[in-house]
Amino acid sequence: MRLKNPSQQLGIFRMVKFGCWLLPLLLVSHAVAESIWIEGESAVDSTAVKHPWYHSQVDRKQLSGGDFISHFSKDHPGEVGYDFEVNSAGEFDFWVRANPVQSKIGYQLDSGESEWIDMSRRQTGSVNIASDGKPDLRFIAWAYVGRVTLKAGKHHLSFTFDSTNEYHGSLDCFVFAPPDFQPIGVLKPDEIEAHQRELAESNDGWVPWISNQDAAGESPINLRRLNEKFAGEHGGIATRGADFIYRDSGEVVRFWGVNGPPVSLHGEELAACARMLASHGVNLVRIHGAVFDPKTGVLDAAKVAHVREIVAAMKKEGIYSHLSVYFPLWLSPEPGPGWREGYDGNMHPFALLYFEPEFQKLYRSWVEALLKQPGSDSHALIDEPAVMGIELINEDSFFFWTFSEKNIPPAQLAKLEAMFAKWAAAKYGSLPAAHQAWHGMKLPHDADDALGIRPLYQIFTDKTQRDQDTAAFLLETQRGFYETTSKWLRNLGYEGLITASNWTTANQAILGPLEKYSYTPGDFIDRHGYFGCHLEGDNASWSIRNGQTYGDRSALRFDPEKPGDSKDFSHPAIDPTYFGKPSMISETTWNRPNRYRGEAPLFYAAYGALQGSDALVHFALDGAQWSVKPGYFMQPWTLMSPTQMGQFPAAALIFRQGLVHPGEVVADLSLTLTDALALKGSPLVPVANLDELRKQDVQDQGDAGNISTGIDPLAFFAGRTALGIGAEKKADRVADLSDLIHREKQEVRSRDGELKLDYGKGLLRLNAPAAQGAVGNLKEGGVIDLTDVEIRSPLEIGEIVAVSLDGKPLADSESILLQVMSEEKANGFATEPAGEGLKRIINIGSDPWLIRQLAGTVRFKRADAAKLEVRQLDINGRLQKPLGTADQIQLQPATAYYWITKS
Repeated sequence: MRLKNPSQQLGIFRMVKFGCWLLPLLLVSHAVAESIWIEGESAVDSTAVKHPWYHSQVDRKQLSGGDFISHFSKDHPGEVGYDFEVNSAGEFDFWVRANPVQSKIGYQLDSGESEWIDMSRRQTGSVNIASDGKPDLRFIAWAYVGRVTLKAGKHHLSFTFDSTNEYHGSLDCFVFAPPDFQPIGVLKPDEIEAHQRELAESNDGWVPWISNQDAAGESPINLRRLNEKFAGEHGGIATRGADFIYRDSGEVVRFWGVNGPPVSLHGEELAACARMLASHGVNLVRIHGAVFDPKTGVLDAAKVAHVREIVAAMKKEGIYSHLSVYFPLWLSPEPGPGWREGYDGNMHPFALLYFEPEFQKLYRSWVEALLKQPGSDSHALIDEPAVMGIELINEDSFFFWTFSEKNIPPAQLAKLEAMFAKWAAAKYGSLPAAHQAWHGMKLPHDADDALGIRPLYQIFTDKTQRDQDTAAFLLETQRGFYETTSKWLRNLGYEGLITASNWTTANQAILGPLEKYSYTPGDFIDRHGYFGCHLEGDNASWSIRNGQTYGDRSALRFDPEKPGDSKDFSHPAIDPTYFGKPSMISETTWNRPNRYRGEAPLFYAAYGALQGSDALVHFALDGAQWSVKPGYFMQPWTLMSPTQMGQFPAAALIFRQGLVHPGEVVADLSLTLTDALALKGSPLVPVANLDELRKQDVQDQGDAGNISTGIDPLAFFAGRTALGIGAEKKADRVADLSDLIHREKQEVRSRDGELKLDYGKGLLRLNAPAAQGAVGNLKEGGVIDLTDVEIRSPLEIGEIVAVSLDGKPLADSESILLQVMSEEKANGFATEPAGEGLKRIINIGSDPWLIRQLAGTVRFKRADAAKLEVRQLDINGRLQKPLGTADQIQLQPATAYYWITKS
């Protein structure tokens, strides 16, 4: 229970600086409890030894008070101590701003127990303070230590620097702040409000996205009500045809999910994260992480326990868990016998799991431990209906570029080549007969008991009989692994859903159908897709750094990833139905720092609903606070941003409640397995949309292996599509799209008119009974006249949508969410022209997030619009001041949410 602080009207701030006490009294516009901020360099006792050079070679403008204390010694840990005084007893949030890189910092408060600080816990504001910009140990970040109760009077706090690397460590400052304080750089608690005003003044046309910690009350747009009382309340999740359903009730359910939560969260912080996600409409998390040692594969019991903790926390908020248990990039085997033979500690075991028995046995031991080992409550995940599904392998395939001789050690590849020889001998009677059927084609690895495997490029380009047989062998082996593993899970007692994998291929038209067919032992079909922005430069595959280049890119215009190329009609949201099974996109996002990123949530929601998608899982929740850089480096995928999580409420409602109706089936194609193995391909397997990390594995294939489609790629934006592969060919069905696709006008719409995309202007109109709005270049749209709503806005990049909260059409609804967004950027983010339509980042920026000022008017056409009351909400959805009635709503510069009710 939080103790009530008796000092509610008086804001008291004290700072210890070089041993001197400063005690100014500050009167602010809202109640501020006592805060105690202490500079690291003001220690009253210290054994810290400065590093001989790096202590002085830092950017002191990044440091609180312009200095810090650091330790670097071969001989002993560093210890520093501080005295401080508390005026009024109460609860405080304890934060430290210290070095997070390979550091080990302990603390002791008064005569309490010594404890280690987890520098990853709610870490925020990580900055490189090196004066030369080098990414070494010279980083500083805030980390949350915990909530402490302090008595009035004098106290002593000591820190110990005890890392394994020369006992190094550094401390800039620390603070005991009012509960729920969120640090922003070097700003002290009483300075944040003034900082918000300064931000608005210095960033003309932009406003900060900062939570008001003093606001109280429930949110009328809290979407927790969409979830079950607890995940699994209705018996868990099953499938029926192409839908996910609640097992007991049979009710269809769609999943709006995230990859997460952040691995650093435990206890109450994890529970708070679950509440936040549920309030934003999330009902699924994909727990994506290794439970084993990255070098040896030995099970990590602590990671298994953390997965159980996450499942339990999410379950309480009605959020299901989907387990992603294995990714080759998580493992770099050290040299050893058996499955580790030939690995060097740097290579990843691509494709190994499909054919190496010892490795498969190890893999099963991880999964069995994860599912069957009981937790502290004596329950095991295998019996937990809140576990929606298990993904067998993440992003690996025989049919992707990583399947090559350079990635598989000879000792391991020889095992697969021996298997191929047995397969070919069984098919043709002998290996000589196989070679005869292949017109004498031989490879260097061919032997009396082995057959070499041609590179994928040659397989999908030449398509010889040997290539076709190779593809058949690889398919049977890969699909066989998924089938036997699924059966093993069922025999183990697991009753939840199973999906095989989610990966792409070296040639989607030719090899894509084989990849998808290999997934058929699973219960649903999964895929990944990212909308990139041509980010290039130092470690651009996974981080955003100064000096990198990128290009802004709109999906609503089908802009190419590389400026200057022709329009790109592929998109990660494209989601055909395969084999009549449910679908999931378990990793997807618009990558930062693309200024058009705000298109994403409503685009996914609208077209996901149109295509009948069953689960959309956004990547990635790397922090649970509104931070531009939750971790050590800024990442391209951060979801806790205004344009992403900030738009989840309306987007989740549209998708989960089907407020945009499923479209008609505009293309239903079939392919026989014989033709698929003959490498004839299909036009209906979408092009891969990879993140920067996996683009590194792609080889340039030119036009080789492409097939003539006859299917307009805009068909995916007009309705649903489906592909089946089976023993017999079924008649293809392709609708007449001439009245839905107008290339001369650059428009495509759904049959019922609920979605209309003007890709010339870059404007998407939503005009469904219970969801109406517009996304994109609102300025070009002029007066956007929808059935029940009229929108006018000068925003060139914006999203305005009205969504019913009570399930009624907007014409009759008595509770409506009006959600507004523009574009986002980090405070201080700056670029310069880099040529060829690209920009070069010169400052990645820092907290807080900024959004371009919102502007425009929204008018409801209902006869009773003047009786509909409009209330502004803050960024947490809590009630603020009234704003007139719905017959004319003047959008406010910093208000993203409005609640409209019938008075």
